[in-house]
Amino acid sequence: MNAELLGLLTCPVCRDSELLGLDEQMVDGALSCSRCEATYPVRNGVPILLPPDLDTSGVHDELDHAQRHKQGQVDYLDREVAEEFEISRPDGTPLAYRWLMEEKFRRSVAKLPPLKGATVLDACSGSGMDAEFLLREGARVIALDISESCALRARSRAERQGLDYLVVVGDVRRLPVRTGAADIAYVHDGFHHLDEPALGIRELARVARLAVSINEPADALATKFAVRLGMALREEGAGNPVVRLRAQDVSDELQRAGFHVEASRYIMYYQHEPGRVMRFVSRPGVYHLYQWALRLVNRVVGAAGNKLQVAAVRER
Repeated sequence: MNAELLGLLTCPVCRDSELLGLDEQMVDGALSCSRCEATYPVRNGVPILLPPDLDTSGVHDELDHAQRHKQGQVDYLDREVAEEFEISRPDGTPLAYRWLMEEKFRRSVAKLPPLKGATVLDACSGSGMDAEFLLREGARVIALDISESCALRARSRAERQGLDYLVVVGDVRRLPVRTGAADIAYVHDGFHHLDEPALGIRELARVARLAVSINEPADALATKFAVRLGMALREEGAGNPVVRLRAQDVSDELQRAGFHVEASRYIMYYQHEPGRVMRFVSRPGVYHLYQWALRLVNRVVGAAGNKLQVAAVRER
């Protein structure tokens, strides 16, 4: 565990209190809050900083996508394959799929302060794909997710790739991060799991010193149409409805917190796990045509698209 980043962590109940027992060499043990004396376990080198009163029965895990077509019953082999995909993606996926992931990331950071040397909180980090992107751009990253399984896969990704980011289990609605401790707070496809996304937005604004980046499904006519066609989910494998965000709602929250906000939308559809269509558009000759077509569509009608990207920079 990264010692400097560990120092940015705090009790999710008291906020900005000291966590006693932090040790970058710790594999298993316990931490305690200097103020309320709540205790938090460390398992496999991952601090588990969830509020003591949190009900974790409905916690979202990326493997919900694998469970959906199995009605919640995934045998060991299927789960093993799904876990491997989450740890390694986008590596090993078709060329067009990798480009889409890189394009989403490019859009998400294009209007932020420089990432090199910045401390970034990657909230709802899943199995670490965005944490890896952020780190490779020079950021110092705290990868935080409410799912311990996701956190362990993010650790596996870091170990395999030789990446140095800090993995933490925490709830984006009550972040275990000190106020203003991160230069940038970042989320990608995490708030649509929440019944009250505004709570997460306020928490990102609290911990971000310079900027916030929010990248989520948009509440758009195109998305409603995609849901009807079965191209987008109405609810996830865990049973929770997929919440789509309105640009105005997100902007209002961030503006009240003192940020200058730029919100935009664009079109991008793909299956979580690439299938035959993605393999086809990755073929030589088809791949560049696919890129060109998607860019043209976004230039013409992207403002009505299904993806919402919000970049907020704190006003001086």
